[in-house]
Amino acid sequence: MRRARLPLLTALALLIPLVLQTLAVAAEAPATAKVPTVVNPGFELGTRGWEFTSGAGVAGNYPHGGAKLAYLDAGRGFRVGQTLTAPTAGRYDISAWIATGGPNGRFVVRVNGVESGAVTVPTRYEYSRHTVSRVRVAKGDRLEIAFESGDGWLNVDDVMISPAAPADPRISSSDPKIVEMFDWAKRKANSWVQLPGSTGPVNVDENNRSGTGTATYGPSYWAGYANRSGYYSRDMAHQVVGAQVLGLTAENRSMLHSFAASATEAHRYYPVWAQNFDTRTYLSIDYRNPASFVREVPAPFELVEKAAQAYRWSGDAAYVEDPVFWDFYRHTTKEFVALHDGAKANGPVQVAEGTGQGIFSGTASYNEQGNERLAEAGDGIAAQYQAYLAVASLARAKGDTALAAEAERQAVALKQYFNSEWSGAGSGADMVRAYSLDGTAFKGWGLENSWFMPMKRIIDAGPRNDAYLDYVDAQAAGADGPSNIEAFTYLPDTFFNNNRNDTAWKWMRHVYDQRDVQHVNASQGPNGDYPEVSFTLVGQTVSGLLGLDPDAPARRLTSQSRLPTGMDWLQVDDIPVGKDTVSLRHDGATSSTLTNHSASRGYTWEARFVGSHPTLTVNGTTRSALTKVEHGVTYSYAEVKVAPGQTAVVAVVG
Repeated sequence: MRRARLPLLTALALLIPLVLQTLAVAAEAPATAKVPTVVNPGFELGTRGWEFTSGAGVAGNYPHGGAKLAYLDAGRGFRVGQTLTAPTAGRYDISAWIATGGPNGRFVVRVNGVESGAVTVPTRYEYSRHTVSRVRVAKGDRLEIAFESGDGWLNVDDVMISPAAPADPRISSSDPKIVEMFDWAKRKANSWVQLPGSTGPVNVDENNRSGTGTATYGPSYWAGYANRSGYYSRDMAHQVVGAQVLGLTAENRSMLHSFAASATEAHRYYPVWAQNFDTRTYLSIDYRNPASFVREVPAPFELVEKAAQAYRWSGDAAYVEDPVFWDFYRHTTKEFVALHDGAKANGPVQVAEGTGQGIFSGTASYNEQGNERLAEAGDGIAAQYQAYLAVASLARAKGDTALAAEAERQAVALKQYFNSEWSGAGSGADMVRAYSLDGTAFKGWGLENSWFMPMKRIIDAGPRNDAYLDYVDAQAAGADGPSNIEAFTYLPDTFFNNNRNDTAWKWMRHVYDQRDVQHVNASQGPNGDYPEVSFTLVGQTVSGLLGLDPDAPARRLTSQSRLPTGMDWLQVDDIPVGKDTVSLRHDGATSSTLTNHSASRGYTWEARFVGSHPTLTVNGTTRSALTKVEHGVTYSYAEVKVAPGQTAVVAVVG
């Protein structure tokens, strides 16, 4: 037992306080299916449900969540465990928050007495989250969850069981770093998935550790601080692609739908900032009433963009058929913009604005640091540009050619205005990245309202964009760089989207290498336990390094090698696209291999290579290359029909 009490964490991740946790079966199973239940997961009911040896017990001196924890004294042979009977077959991830004063303690899961997985816990005085992944059980199996003592005291709290993600993509590479990173990230991301149909607390936060009651959780995953019982629009938007790579289609649809439904006329078409895991009520710490709730201009636009991405990855028709989604897209790019454009004249276009009065009145930027009272910001206008493009894409999919054409015109006009007037004539430190309520232009470093501009590709390609990317890289690496790890997770996207592959990979490594460093918010735990970290690394491996951009409804795939210097080859197998899976491999920047694992559906593959190459080989046969220019980059490509169960190889000649 921990004898010396460390300073209490501020309600670090109150995952399951004072309630029994229900374990859901795999994500595709009905919410009403019977599931194994962890009795007393947070030890709030004392020893109930658990077996303790000597040297182990329940205490209240250093809980992770709630008021109690389980402890094991230093030394060998002490144990805390619980055995459940599985009422149905399934596959699960089992997690717990653990702090320890010495190495060699163990968190182990056994099925019918046979070890299915284990974690040897390293020394860490503060709580961090550990997971045993993808444990398979059959109906009637005995599932044992146990914690075993090591060389120092060991504290355990808040045991959680998640349904294993529907997809389990596998990675291989010449570079062991990316293999280690991806394997860590997919396991960590999956451990944040909630249990559809389970009961859990709502409105839990650092000031309200018990919440305001319980509710039935919907399909969802953590996106934001782990000590709050909900998910956030900004975080969730950034985690969508990583979630799709893990097959979390139902979770993405449910969460995006909850935000879309909240963007009501009473809210002036803003979505709420955070939802409880029941996917229908608003997290109370960020919502007071319809006139006072946290809202930031980029969020609605990003949610529209990410809905379009989720549609292309999943092929889920709800994104174009559900009227709640469709109203959200139209209101966001029409009424929302019109209602929030009053402070600064913008000539032929409209630009959504903040109030300059703080987050509960609506801010122009995701950057909440400093005291700039902004009306318009680079991240807001850049996100608005991408929202127009997203609506055009969704409208084409729906068959609404008039709306698609209108949205494309709006995107073109907004980008032209941004580059000809809004952003000024300078670059780097001299580029305008925001405007105040009185029209004063802000230049220099603005964190999100700086790097979102090149990330969303609203800056015209060319020397000005190149100089600004150099500026973002230098500023982010300097003394004025972000203080929180989740801000850094945007930098790989920024540089991948501009073919700065080495720089993007540098920032992926930075985020991963900081995973064991304590988060700046002490209540959050280590950086790696901030959900955005793992989800974005998963997504950036597939959409960034592999450059995979699917269009599942049209059964089309686009790929582009973005391997950095020194990474000779990279392959990811069993990537979910629609109802199928594919495998994609790049050998350097000159050869790509795609396998279509579908049993019945063929795909058209656009295999791209940077540069002008007159000819390419397709399965060893030479053919003339097609070319296109996007964002200032010339691509040579081939379009290849890849039949069910077939593999195609496209390579640059010479």
